[in-house]
Amino acid sequence: MKPRHRLRALVATAAVLLGIAGCGGAPQPNAEAAKPGASTGSAFPMTIDHALGQATIPAKPVRVATVNWANHEVPLALGVAPVGMAAANFGDDDGDGLLPWVEKRLEELKAPKPVLFDETDGIDFEAVADTKPDVILAAYSGLTKQDYDTLSDIAPVVAYPKAAWATPWREIIRLNGKAIGLAAESEKLIGGIEGDIARVAAKYPQLKGKSVMFMTHVDPNDVSEIGFYTTHDTRTLFFEDLGMTTPGSIAEASKGTEKFALTRSAEQIDVFDDVDIITGYGDAKGELLGKLRGDPLLSKIPAIKRGSVYLLDGTKPLGTAANPTPLSISWVLDDYAKALAEAADKVK
Repeated sequence: MKPRHRLRALVATAAVLLGIAGCGGAPQPNAEAAKPGASTGSAFPMTIDHALGQATIPAKPVRVATVNWANHEVPLALGVAPVGMAAANFGDDDGDGLLPWVEKRLEELKAPKPVLFDETDGIDFEAVADTKPDVILAAYSGLTKQDYDTLSDIAPVVAYPKAAWATPWREIIRLNGKAIGLAAESEKLIGGIEGDIARVAAKYPQLKGKSVMFMTHVDPNDVSEIGFYTTHDTRTLFFEDLGMTTPGSIAEASKGTEKFALTRSAEQIDVFDDVDIITGYGDAKGELLGKLRGDPLLSKIPAIKRGSVYLLDGTKPLGTAANPTPLSISWVLDDYAKALAEAADKVK
C-alpha cells in the first residue's frame, strides 16, 4: 500500500504519461445502458457542484473508477462495470475484496473483476491513476480536500454534496448516475428499490412509528460510553424508509453538528429513555449484549431492559448491508426488517 501523503505532482505526472483523459485502453464490458446515446437524462459536457468544488465532465465517461465505500454499486446497478473500485474491507465473508451482492452483479454483467484499490491506509492514488479513468465517483465518501485535489489531477471527481459520509442512498444514485450519463436510468433504479422497500415494510406493520437508535461499534470490555449514528448518517435515515422514526434524543443531539456519529457517557444514558429499539454492531462472540444487560447504568435503558435490541455481527455481510447502498438494500431487506420486527414485538 502506498503512503497516503504521496505528492500530487507525482500523480499528475503519472496521469500525463498514462493518457488519463480517456485515451487508449479498451472499454470495459457494459450493459445496454452504458452505450452512447442510451441515456435520455444527461447531456455533456456537464458540471456537477459538490462540497469540495466542481466536477466538469467533458464527455460521457467510458472508463469509470470509484473510491471509498459503495460508489461502485451505482454504475454496476446501472449496467456499467467500473475499471477500478475500493476493495471491501468490512463484512467481506470470503476475503476476495467483493461483497456478495457486488460479486453477484458482476456475474450478471459477465464483467471481469475490476481492479481493487486497497484503502486500508487511505486512497492509493497511483492505483487509481493506473486505471486511466474518465471520471472518479465518490458521492458517498470521506474525501479530504487534499484527497480531492490529488484525485482531480487524474480525472474529474464527483464528491459528496454536503458532508463526508452523509449522502443518502437516493442521492448517491442520482449524483453518480448523472456523472456517467444515466440520470433517467438512475430514477428508475430508485423507484425499483423504493418498491422493494414498500413491499417488505408492508409485511411488518409493527415497525411503523417505532423509534430506533443505531449504535456504533462498542468495545465489550469498555461500556463507559455509547456511540450512536446521528440523523446525518445513512443507517439512521434508512429507518424512515421502513416507516420507523428517529428518537427525539438522537434528533436533538444531531442539531448543530455535521458529524455522522457521536457518543454519550454511561452517566448520561437516561437521555435514551425515548428509544423503542436499539440496533447496531455487536461482536462476533455475542458478548456485547450481555455486557450491556449486566452494566448497572446501561441496563436501565428501557430498550435494553425489555430486550428490544438487535445487534448485527459486524464481520458478516448482513452487518455491512445495514448501511444502505444501491445493491445491498434489496439483498438484505427481508432479513433486516424481520429482525427489527422481532425487536419491535417486544415494545409495549
